Parts: sequence; structure tokens; C-alpha cells
Amino acid sequence: MRLHDKSLLPTLMALLLLGSGVSLVVGAMSIGWKEALMGLLHWQWPTLLASEVEAQYAQVLGEVRLPRLLLGLSVGATLGLCGAVMQGLFRNPLADPAIIGVSSGAAFGAALALVFSGYFISVAGLWLQSFSWALLPLCASVGAGFATWLAYRLGNRGRSVVMMLLAGVAITAVAGAGLGLLQYIANDSALRDIAMWQLGSLTGASWSAVALSTVVLFAAGGFLWRRHGELNALLLGEAEASHLGVDTLRLKKLIILLSAIAMGTAVSVAGLIGFVGLVVPHIVRLLRGPDHRFLLPYSALTGAILLVLADILARILVAPAEIPVGILTALLGAPFFIFLLHQQRRQFV
Repeated sequence: MRLHDKSLLPTLMALLLLGSGVSLVVGAMSIGWKEALMGLLHWQWPTLLASEVEAQYAQVLGEVRLPRLLLGLSVGATLGLCGAVMQGLFRNPLADPAIIGVSSGAAFGAALALVFSGYFISVAGLWLQSFSWALLPLCASVGAGFATWLAYRLGNRGRSVVMMLLAGVAITAVAGAGLGLLQYIANDSALRDIAMWQLGSLTGASWSAVALSTVVLFAAGGFLWRRHGELNALLLGEAEASHLGVDTLRLKKLIILLSAIAMGTAVSVAGLIGFVGLVVPHIVRLLRGPDHRFLLPYSALTGAILLVLADILARILVAPAEIPVGILTALLGAPFFIFLLHQQRRQFV
């Protein structure tokens, strides 16, 4: 049943605020709601509350939990947005950055940057060393862009579900082999980083990662939302969209470029987090319909909520230890994917 915008948006915003509040108080260190508020006030205005207890809470909240929350919101929104855009590009409800190999391509690019970062910087010269922070998201974006282009070229022929899934399997296998080779030659530090990237986690959140992912999210999301009419026309088919005046080739290039930059950035700061981009657009279509004018922003909002809630579960299920959030989203999303495959089984005949 589709909901009116007046009822859906307040519901999503309430869930977002509730999930954000819970994310700040749960974890290895138990913090109450009042203490969380006092800690945030002390973090923002250190002279306002001079208590040693508030200072301890402020350090945990300001340096660990608040960046982790904001990173989860931006990455979840990016995954939801990219999932909706790719399903529109492929005109297929099973399209997802993780399933069609885009996330694996981004992870391979990020792993290249981790293993050969010293070599890249030495070759680039001293004048580029100040931009070394951009190497990881840049390599991840290039990997995601190539994987998206390849998946589209291989999987969009005849709009076959089988071809799309086979393209995803092939791309993931090649990227996995490349990751295995990089792990074999990597040093201990790079090996640990690659292992964490493959699991997907928000534990390494920092304010620089939050700033980067947020800027990319709003830039890519804004450009894509402005093309919502063209994306709606593309759902009818490329020929029909061309008759309606849409430059389909330019639109596809724009989608691939922006999705690659957004996915590459998300993978570079949080690792491989799958199935969010698959589940979220389906939820939004059921609630609000397929119009990209609403599908894109609501998918971003719902993706942010879903990833924050998954991160909360990852922290409390085996407390005081934590489950990598990428494992949890895969456990929750895989049954949904199997259900979608069951619904699409007639296309395999």
C-alpha cells in the first residue's frame, strides 16, 4: 500500500531521529540519555560543563560515536541512492552494487591503493603528496566505474536477469582473484586493512571520512535527482526515452560516473556493505511508488536509517564485542534476495 508523502516523510524522520539517538547511547561503554546530552554539550562547549565525567562522555561521543553515526548515515544513504539508480539503469529489480560486482570492483581499487600507496606517492612526486588522502577514494571510484561499465555492457543485453547475474558473478570473481593476489603480496598493515574492508565496518569512522562521504553524497545525489524525469523515461526503455527527447547515452554515462564516485567513496571509508542497495529501493517503491523524484531521496533516507539500525544491532548482539556491519547486512539481505529470485524465476525460462 502506497503512503502519501505527508505520512511517509514524518515516519522516516522519526525513525532517523530515534535510531540516531540510540546509536549514541549503545556500545561497549554504557551511556544514558541524560549523560549523552551532557557529554555532547561538553564536547561542543568545554567550558560550559567542567565535570570530569562529562569530559569522559564528551571524548567518547565526539571522537567515536558521533563520527560513526554520521558516517553510517552518509554511507547508508549512498548505498540506497546507488541501488535505486542502478535498478533504474538496468531496468531490473535485482540490480545492486554488491550483486553486480560494483562493490567488489571498488574494493579491488581500494586494495590497490592500500598496497601500492607508497609507490604511487613516490612516482607522483612531492607536489602531490598533500593530496595522498584522495588516493584511496580515487582508486576505489575507478574500480567501481569500470565494474559498472562492464556489468552494464555484459548484463544489459536483452535485459536478462541471467545475463546480469552472470556478469556480476564474473566481475566479482575477477575482483576476488585480484584481491587475493594483493593480499598475498601485501604487508601486515595493508593485509589487516584489506581484511576489514572485505567485512565492512564503521569502526574506523573519522571526521575526515564523514566530510568526504557527505560531500560526495550531496553532490552526486543532487545531480542525479535533477535527472529524475530522464530516469523515469529510461524505465520505459532506451528507444522510448530517446523518442521523448532523452539523450540516453549521455544519461547512462552520467549515471555510471556519479554512481562510481559515490560507491567508490562509500567503499573507501566503510568497506563492503552489501544488500542495502537491493532492499531499500524495493521498500520505497512499495511505500511511495517508482517515481524517481521521490524514489531517490527516500531511498537515501531509508538507506541511512537501515544502516544505522544494522550498526546498532552489530554492537549489541554480541556485546561487548562487535559484529562487522557488512556481515549483518548480508545475513539480513540474502533471504530478501532469495525471495526476489523466487519472484523472478519465470524470467529464467
